[in-house]
Formats: sequence, C-alpha cells, structure tokens
Amino acid sequence: MRLQRNGLRCTPGRLRLLTLLSASQRHLSPAEAFEELARSGHAVNPTTVYRTLDALTAVGLTHSVHGPGPARYGITGEPHHHTVCRECGSVAGLSSRHLTEAVDRIEELTGLRPDSEGALLIYGRCTRCST
Repeated sequence: MRLQRNGLRCTPGRLRLLTLLSASQRHLSPAEAFEELARSGHAVNPTTVYRTLDALTAVGLTHSVHGPGPARYGITGEPHHHTVCRECGSVAGLSSRHLTEAVDRIEELTGLRPDSEGALLIYGRCTRCST
C-alpha cells in the first residue's frame, strides 16, 4: 500500500481521504474534504482532516496549491500544472503534456525549471466567476 511504502500507518481516515481526493478528481480545501466525508457518513474531526492532509503532503502522496482562500489538496501522480481562480480559489489540474512547449520556452528564457511537485500556476477567473 502507498501509505506504508511512504512510512505512514494505513488508517481508515487516511484511506478515506485518499479515496475522496482520487474519486473527486478535484483539488479540495480541508473544509471541502471534511464536508464530503461527513456527507458520505464518515464523520471525522476537522482537525484530523488538516493533520492527515499535512501528513500525506509531507510524504508526497498529496500536494497543496495555494491561491486566494485556503490551500487546496490533490493527489500527486502524473506531473501536471494548475489553474487557479483568483476570485473563488478553485483549482484545476492541467496535464503537463498540454504545456510542454510553454514550459520549454519559460525554461529557455529564465532558466527556471518546474520541479517534481507540479509546476506552473496559471491564475485567472474560472467560467463560473467570469459570468
């Protein structure tokens, strides 16, 4: 199991949170994760959600994206970039393959290379906030 390979005990709470993040295919704030878990009948203390996300992020199973509002967490997997709405703070993943040329050009111009955590944060306004 990924948890044990990364030095973490395999607890029901950690499994539920990883499952939630994988299934949602979204980046969730700790409050959103807490609400989703509660809605699915898995009552958990909000502090536990924060601590679990911190632990999962510390070992690289999840990553956080900062923008306006609270940090949002997603599953670490295939390299990807993120779009962040400046108004509502929603975060969406964007496959690295879609921006290969742009990333190469940025590196050429600046020498800056995205690291293993993700990479580019592209800020703007999401469809919902643009209307």
